[in-house]
Amino acid sequence: MRVIITGGAGFIGSHLLDKLVVDGHRVSVIDNLSSGDKARIPDTVTLHTLDIRDAAAVAEIAAAERPEVVFHLAAQISVRHSVADPFFDNDTNVRGTLNILEGARPVGARVVLASTGGAMYGDGVPMPTPETQLPKTQAPYGISKYCGEQYLALYNRLHGTNHVSLRLGNAFGPRQDPHGEAGVVAIFCGLIAGGETPTIFGDGHQTRDYVYVADVVRAFAAAADYTGNEEVFNIGTGRGTSVRELLTAVNTAAGTDIEARFAPERSGEWKHGALDSSRAAAELGWTATTTITDGIRTTYKQLTA
Repeated sequence: MRVIITGGAGFIGSHLLDKLVVDGHRVSVIDNLSSGDKARIPDTVTLHTLDIRDAAAVAEIAAAERPEVVFHLAAQISVRHSVADPFFDNDTNVRGTLNILEGARPVGARVVLASTGGAMYGDGVPMPTPETQLPKTQAPYGISKYCGEQYLALYNRLHGTNHVSLRLGNAFGPRQDPHGEAGVVAIFCGLIAGGETPTIFGDGHQTRDYVYVADVVRAFAAAADYTGNEEVFNIGTGRGTSVRELLTAVNTAAGTDIEARFAPERSGEWKHGALDSSRAAAELGWTATTTITDGIRTTYKQLTA
């Protein structure tokens, strides 16, 4: 299968790239390397270094590569940055997604979009939250991802395509940046490994659905082969883990007992989240299989190896 991965030098994208290469697919990558690592791209894979906001360049690459599937992971992913600069967030996540759709359409490629489940639903909703719940996102990031989903669904109706959106929980695992502002597991692991004090924003009782990166990669692979009629899938464990519980798990993996400092909660954040992924189980044959304890242990071990 001929495949393009946008954001293929990034955290999730590079893990997906590894799997697709091992499985024998012909893979190329689009990445502007603003946060991705070029060293993650093997010599057998073509890297197109460009920004997805460049519609002409995206269309040119799609025409040359003629992919059967485009895994669209390139995005602005910071909730805080989306609040501070919603225009950039919109430009990347909405117009960038539209450019991918327009590039894929002439060659008949399916687009599988990395959307968000964690930032999609907001507070005051049933939990675990199903895909049928109307989003109440509290940040521009969630809105931009929801708009991307709606464009995929529109193209399915308008052009007879079969695009799919995956609403990911809070993905974590090896290669996530421990120095960034997104990815609390990686941040905590990096700080604990260095003997530093982690910061918890808010009271630490807020919960997220943390899903291990290898499980996320399996969901993308399943979505590429999907032949049913559903267009949106939650990809999570169905369980919310608090930030305090998360820190305890990292301390356990490290054999430490470092306490956090607390700071005021951040704008755009929500209190609780857990995803009902029963649709993915029924339609994609997918369930999360890695426990958060095992995932954090592996993440910490690889970070400190």
